[in-house]
Amino acid sequence: MWLLSDVITVFHYFLSYEYQLAEFVSYSMIACGMIVFLWLSRGAKASYGRYSNESIFRKYSVPARAAWFLQEIPSLIIPLLYMITLFPSLSSSNVVVVSLFVAHYAQRSLIYPFLIKGGKATPLHIFLQAALFCAGNGFIQGVWHTRYVDYNEDWMYDSVTWAGIALFICGAFTNLQSDSILRNLRRPGERGYKIPRGGLFEYVSCANYFGESVEWIGYALAARTLPAFAFALFTVCNLGPRAVHHHRWYIEKFEDYPKTRKAIIPFVL
Repeated sequence: MWLLSDVITVFHYFLSYEYQLAEFVSYSMIACGMIVFLWLSRGAKASYGRYSNESIFRKYSVPARAAWFLQEIPSLIIPLLYMITLFPSLSSSNVVVVSLFVAHYAQRSLIYPFLIKGGKATPLHIFLQAALFCAGNGFIQGVWHTRYVDYNEDWMYDSVTWAGIALFICGAFTNLQSDSILRNLRRPGERGYKIPRGGLFEYVSCANYFGESVEWIGYALAARTLPAFAFALFTVCNLGPRAVHHHRWYIEKFEDYPKTRKAIIPFVL
């Protein structure tokens, strides 16, 4: 049985290799993103949401609200702890970068789960993968942007910074608006799928995925760090092919599906 002294020893050992671990996780995220993109592009589907019935592990699942809360909360708590602990020594620029990330996951973990209306349960293996990803991502975003990057005063006045922040805000707005449209597609008591209408859904089948991708591309532009780039790349690699699957699914399911809609990028893809 481990003693408290053993736990402290392991913790100090972890801290001595904190930078190397963050770098390793970041590069691993990039590699995983590319693998996921190739896997999904070949027709495979991540077995959650509308594809959860295709999972061989569907008997073992976590209720939608509990899954979203528990899997997303590490990406809120971990960077928030880093920011609070190191706040006196942080520049305002570092605080801005971490705050963008924290703001997203505050909504994703504390608000979004409780707005879900009858969402499908998440297969246990998908839930565990998501929780592990959020813990790792929360760690690299939190530690890197509080301990291993020091933005100079020019960062706040850089046009690339503001372009990134603007993209982040626009993407977040699109994401939230699209989630609201999807939640309110069905009236109380109704079941099944409907064609989303309104907002960017008039142009793409997966406006929520487009918004989230734009959000994290903006974050990467503003932060300009390895972990931010890794997360943005993984997001695009994961959501892009899934949006194509959704688009094909809509076309097959609804004969009257709008023919001018694209999958995720308006007028392009």
